[in-house]
Amino acid sequence: MKRSIPRSEVATPLPAILLIVASGILFACLDTTAKLLVVSGLPAPFVAWIRFAVNAAMVVIVFRPWRPGSGVGPRSLTAQVLRAVTIFVTTILNFMALRTLQLAETTSILFLQPMVITALAGPLLGEWAGWRRWLAVGVGFIGVLVIARPGFGVFHIGHAYALGAMLSGAFYAMMTRALSGTETPQSLIFFQSAVPTLLLLPVVPFAGSMPSHGYMWLLFLSMGFYAFFGHWLLIKAYRAATATALAPYPYLQMIWMIGAGYLVFDQLPDLWTVGGSAIIVAGGLYIVHREHRLRLANRAALTAETETLAEKPEKPL
Repeated sequence: MKRSIPRSEVATPLPAILLIVASGILFACLDTTAKLLVVSGLPAPFVAWIRFAVNAAMVVIVFRPWRPGSGVGPRSLTAQVLRAVTIFVTTILNFMALRTLQLAETTSILFLQPMVITALAGPLLGEWAGWRRWLAVGVGFIGVLVIARPGFGVFHIGHAYALGAMLSGAFYAMMTRALSGTETPQSLIFFQSAVPTLLLLPVVPFAGSMPSHGYMWLLFLSMGFYAFFGHWLLIKAYRAATATALAPYPYLQMIWMIGAGYLVFDQLPDLWTVGGSAIIVAGGLYIVHREHRLRLANRAALTAETETLAEKPEKPL
């Protein structure tokens, strides 16, 4: 009897990996742009509203929700609204953290999220992780701790905001995975942009502020672009693979954040950052190697099963 490969050890589809890596690059661009705006003096709630409002405008233009068959209609309105609230809370807290923390600091705290997802996806989603994926998540987490070590000397409100964003983001990721099987990508993106836009609308008259430079208008528009396509790719990734299978790959976003911090804010990575990044890359290379071996094993198992079925004689009628 052939040993079946457990669900937790099934190879993650390569398209899902590429989708979530691409979404991480777009989210790094989004956080970099948001930090530029909040450190320039714009209130974080107003920057968040601009991010969601531009995103919602893009959704309306692209999906045209008034058309029959646009796909934006929800099957579960309550679940859609709750999921939208999680991304609303995540964005607000993250933007507030970016005012006082470096990009690498906020990202390192957000990277506690895969640990929370891996721990909760089993009881909440029925997606239990195998020990190898736990090891990959753990290796990446160690790399994040190495990078963030100098920044945790004194715990202040910025760290609290980032931790809150991390927890809310974990529930957002799990709800995305849970709803991606029943809701269309169009409806998921529509509600996660429309609901926060409406929730933040009352604060605009009090927190709104016109940008002092013309290039900020371009930054406003770019945030909606990064958010729209980043979440579109993220939803596609979660439709193609489990939350636990994808948990190690967002660690690669630390690389994009370090690059953005250097290029945009002139923040040179120190030895701790370089060492932690090396650990993250090593963990990523290991999991890529592991996924390749699993693909070969799955392919061989399918081939053997096909050959076995072909060799069985047909039963007479």
